[in-house]
Amino acid sequence: MNTTAISGGSQGRGDMLMLAGSFEDWLGEADACLALTTYQRGRLMFVGRKPAGGVRAHERLIQQCQGLWTDGEDLWVSGLYSLIRMRNVLAAGERTPTGADRLFVPRETRITGGVDVHDIGVTGIDGRPQPVFINTAYSCLATVSETASFREFWRPRFISALANEDRCHLNGLAMREGKPAFVSAVSQSDVADGWRERRRDGGVVIDVASGEVVLGGLSMPHSPRWHDDRLWLLNSGTGEFGTVDIAAGRFTPVAFCPGYARGLAFVGKYAVIGLSRPRHNQTFEGLELQDRLKAKDATPRCGVIVVDTVSGTTVSWLRFNHTVEELYDVAVLPGVRQAEAIGFQGEAIERQVSVE
Repeated sequence: MNTTAISGGSQGRGDMLMLAGSFEDWLGEADACLALTTYQRGRLMFVGRKPAGGVRAHERLIQQCQGLWTDGEDLWVSGLYSLIRMRNVLAAGERTPTGADRLFVPRETRITGGVDVHDIGVTGIDGRPQPVFINTAYSCLATVSETASFREFWRPRFISALANEDRCHLNGLAMREGKPAFVSAVSQSDVADGWRERRRDGGVVIDVASGEVVLGGLSMPHSPRWHDDRLWLLNSGTGEFGTVDIAAGRFTPVAFCPGYARGLAFVGKYAVIGLSRPRHNQTFEGLELQDRLKAKDATPRCGVIVVDTVSGTTVSWLRFNHTVEELYDVAVLPGVRQAEAIGFQGEAIERQVSVE
């Protein structure tokens, strides 16, 4: 398979990203642009197609950038102590000088404090769309508050109190028909930092409506997503992407991921999966993923793979050669060729004045 090195944006060197030769073709077939977050290097990144051909990456720096949600017009992203809403300011058919057909401008920042925001969704609360997010530090699903850092929306039955203790490492959120439907957690621990001793097989998926655990025995699960009338999941500790049979309480692997899998989005039958290189510390040591990579004579990668959910084969990929070691979230912007965002400093944001 042919590969191509491209620029990683204004902060990166020219060989930062390595792409499969088919990646631009796949973006064209999907008629989409990708958004990625990496908290390790604090970047919100967009990967799209140039007007004259080729792939372009664009990035903005956001400290500890993790959770990500977008419908192509609004975009929510989390930072170290905040939730940020950006809005596309381009009209249909309008382009930036570099050819982007989406330009996201910061419109709202909610200061949450250091609650370790993970997955984000948007749902109707008090009669209007509001973000809901996984508040990992306090082991709950939360939303924004007009008077406080956050407002509790829901929490697992096994969590006895709201406390800044990251008890079960709640991390993933699946939205269904505009409502929070399922969450993932690394354990059912109810003591401070208790999840670390349950990383290998203590992971669970929980039905938000009923509060019931619908699947257990997982290894550091992440990124539950509802797509095509099925629940999909990354069983990160084993390197597996697959489906959840809710009635039977069974996980069925579809594909192996050559890295620590976090971040999942869909375009038709294709799954877009984020990969990270596992850190050499207690969090990632002793997982089955290490043994499976060794058995396959493979080195863990950081990047994105595109998996055909019918055949389980990887049809395209992109890889970070340096600088970025870990991704957290992945989102798809359908019908978008190329996206950009304006940062919080400089003349560009000063000039972005509009009237409702």
